[in-house]
Amino acid sequence: MNQTTSTTTQTISPLSWGLVFFLALTWGSSYILIKKGLVAYSPEQVASLRISISAIALFPYFVMRYKLIDWTKAKYYAIVGFAGSCIPSFLFALAQTQINSSITGVLSSLTPLFTLLLGLLFFGIKFSWNKTIAVLVGLGGAAFLILFGKEAGLDGNSAYGFLVMLASMLYAISANTIKKHLQDIDVFTLSAVSFFMIGIPALAYLFTTNFIEVLTSHEQGLTSFGFIMILALVGTVVASVLFFKLVQMTNAVFASMVSYLIPLVALLWGALDKEPITIYHFIGMALILFGVWLGKRG
Repeated sequence: MNQTTSTTTQTISPLSWGLVFFLALTWGSSYILIKKGLVAYSPEQVASLRISISAIALFPYFVMRYKLIDWTKAKYYAIVGFAGSCIPSFLFALAQTQINSSITGVLSSLTPLFTLLLGLLFFGIKFSWNKTIAVLVGLGGAAFLILFGKEAGLDGNSAYGFLVMLASMLYAISANTIKKHLQDIDVFTLSAVSFFMIGIPALAYLFTTNFIEVLTSHEQGLTSFGFIMILALVGTVVASVLFFKLVQMTNAVFASMVSYLIPLVALLWGALDKEPITIYHFIGMALILFGVWLGKRG
């Protein structure tokens, strides 16, 4: 009750509102950027490029902070790197070879619910029926989208939606790991170390593929590469820093509003890209977001 009251009485600056909408636009646009990257590159190349570019961008900060890094927490940095960025990047790219970007954006909004579920099971969050019902409602919304995938305008295999759900669960593992073990680490150091750990294998793998050939000879090679650059630099590096700043300026409750706006942005981009948007999208999204809302009240 006190948390709710403080949220409503706190003065929220125009800059804070601006950051919320910018982050929603940025993260909600990630799925259409993945789709554009897949025009020229394989799912594995899109994921490897996204990770490699982000790691290279953060590498100077890694060098600057190297002597101050607490390497006794290396395993937690690795969990954040692989569960929070590396594996989901591959899962999202692979999923979007079969399902459209709008469905992907809606299903990814399950992350707060998986964070809650895993917190209840493994990270010591206090049980309540409200939280349990919230998780069930949200998962019901995801199941609805997958079961009625054809009616929702999916031309591919709607079962690939489970890959998005798995990615969301991995994001939740990362979030709970940060909260329990890395809460005192500044976001720049956390991002730099975790991306350094996953950037080296991603970059090494990238050059075992025909990435250079696609970049130089495919008619959409440069264009798709540009979309992936935006995805990595803006959607991964810049957005993470700004989200942390938003939490500092306001509070976690206000910052979580981003979760409600991301699927709306993803649906808008899907519609602009001529993806079919049906009533099934909105029913599934409503159930998921209602579950998120219940979970934050519980």
